[in-house]
Amino acid sequence: MLNERAVELGRLIGQSDEYKAVRRANDALGGDADAVALLRRMEQLRQEAARLMDGGEQPTAEMEQELEQLLGQVQVNPLYQRMIVAQENFDKIMMQVNQWILEGIKKGATSGIITLG
Repeated sequence: MLNERAVELGRLIGQSDEYKAVRRANDALGGDADAVALLRRMEQLRQEAARLMDGGEQPTAEMEQELEQLLGQVQVNPLYQRMIVAQENFDKIMMQVNQWILEGIKKGATSGIITLG
């Protein structure tokens, strides 16, 4: 029963306006070759910096400067901005869903009545 309710909740979330907005914004951003190239380069730099730090070294000043430049370029992209707003709105909904689930858990833990459906 629990898995059926979870699947139903997932279906409802997938049909929400907020989730649909994230999908549309992500698809639009993915269609912008320049933005995708910037984001890929940023991820490469992030991975390089992580490897350096794992080895006890600091990222180079050039890496930091390039990352700042790329971030500045991507942040002014309207498709990226739309994606960020859509993701933030979806995250708010998911935090509310998690809060409702926690409330349900608390009620269920204190209830002496067992329900089967």
